Amino acid sequence: MFQTDFLVIGSGIAGLSFALKACAFGDVIVITKKENYESNTNYAQGGIAAVQDENDSFELHINDTLECGGGLCDLKAVEVLVKDGPQGVKELHNWGVRFTRDKEHPERFSLGREGGHSRRRIVRADDLTGREVERALLEELKKKPNVMVFENHIAIDLITKPAGSGQTRCVGAFAIDRQAGGIKAYISRVTLLASGGCGQVYLHTTNPAIATGDGIAMAYRAGARVANMEFIQFHPTALYRNEERAFLISEAVRGEGAILRRINGETFMERYHTMGCLAPRDIVARAIDHEMKTSGDKHVWLDCSPIGAEKIRERFPNITAECLARGLDITSEPIPVVPSAHYVCGGVITDIEGRTNIEALLAAGEVTCTGVHGANRLASNSLLEAVVFANRALKTAVELLEKLSHDEIDPRQYQYGKVCSTDYDGVFISHTREMIRLTMWDYVGIMRSNKRLAEARKWIKAFSEEIEASYLSSPLNPELVELRNIAQVAELIIRCALLRKESRGLHQNSDYPNRNDKKFLRPTVVERKN
Repeated sequence: MFQTDFLVIGSGIAGLSFALKACAFGDVIVITKKENYESNTNYAQGGIAAVQDENDSFELHINDTLECGGGLCDLKAVEVLVKDGPQGVKELHNWGVRFTRDKEHPERFSLGREGGHSRRRIVRADDLTGREVERALLEELKKKPNVMVFENHIAIDLITKPAGSGQTRCVGAFAIDRQAGGIKAYISRVTLLASGGCGQVYLHTTNPAIATGDGIAMAYRAGARVANMEFIQFHPTALYRNEERAFLISEAVRGEGAILRRINGETFMERYHTMGCLAPRDIVARAIDHEMKTSGDKHVWLDCSPIGAEKIRERFPNITAECLARGLDITSEPIPVVPSAHYVCGGVITDIEGRTNIEALLAAGEVTCTGVHGANRLASNSLLEAVVFANRALKTAVELLEKLSHDEIDPRQYQYGKVCSTDYDGVFISHTREMIRLTMWDYVGIMRSNKRLAEARKWIKAFSEEIEASYLSSPLNPELVELRNIAQVAELIIRCALLRKESRGLHQNSDYPNRNDKKFLRPTVVERKN
């Protein structure tokens, strides 16, 4: 058993930036599922949206975010996001993040533009922003002697206790040490959930294999309120290839002038939105999905020729290299693209200070529902949200630290069972995982219907019952823990989708094709009872 002041679950931008600041106030333990470079942050190509230019303004960025969010954004949270954004970028720069500079004005950052943005405001590190941010934060973290990072650990469940007046307090988490093969209890005064998203719930995703929705599932089981899980963002342009993790073609490519075309060469986005190829992601993804289903084509083309070969190589070196490695020269050939599950706009409900409804459990990043994204996230607001609200959660954590002492813990209280890393039914786990992901892709994808959602609910319920029976009767292993979380998150997505009887943003139901502000201009909130 380990005791610490701050326990951070996850090693993306939210978790790492929080840890870097929290270590000034106490000891920090970070547990992360795999190597410390694996997270959705690491795969973020586009950049961080923040007002930097005299031709831009907070008001314009706020309006772009609200317009994209389909009426469900929390205005106060959006204002915090946008107004705290420039300071967040400055802090990242001070920590050593090497943002790309403007060639003509090297004292300034080079600013990109992406779908839904009315101005150039995307600060980036070429087309590998996420990787560069994590590199800098990890390098900085290594200098902190009171921060311990435990890699190859998978959190199983939060540890909670009654806190009086019907409240619950989080006092840490159980985790499997994948290398040593044991279960450990991490006891903390304050816990930050920063475990990222849940793209692996779907068959086709841009997310890494570790994005199995663990934080959302654990928090829900512990009694945290969860909202807006129906709003799953499908990135419009993932490279059309049969790979476990779809390679993302950044929205910035369209921001620089690339054009979407059908297989026959015809353009189509002008028929769906006045901004054409720079329309918000949900609209572009639905347009591509509709064009593919109408034509029977397996993908559409992203034509980069308007950008020019030299600028493509200069502006998108990683995308160019990755495509070349797959036999595709994007300076002379169009890119075959399809939509792919990318981001969850819902999650564990927090206020603007990072608090959940469980005492001493804070959350930041994609695992949360802060209200900033509403029914659809504006491009490059995700890394911004992570750094802004992790910073605000830190202030809350420091206040909690002054009030909460370490409980007297009897280690015998926290025996979670046995771990078995080799002797388990791998066929059951791999088969069930793929069946859940296929069910979600086919029935709970870009376009939904009551019939499809009901069918999905039936199948996921059956899978969940089998998984829970195996979970309760077998020694634990990391794959079974992930499978349990995937099933739990799938159930939450379907449940929220069935509750929202309208079409709005990322949730489109053919049985309710219109938006209904009278009944559904509110978040979809679910909570586990008893």
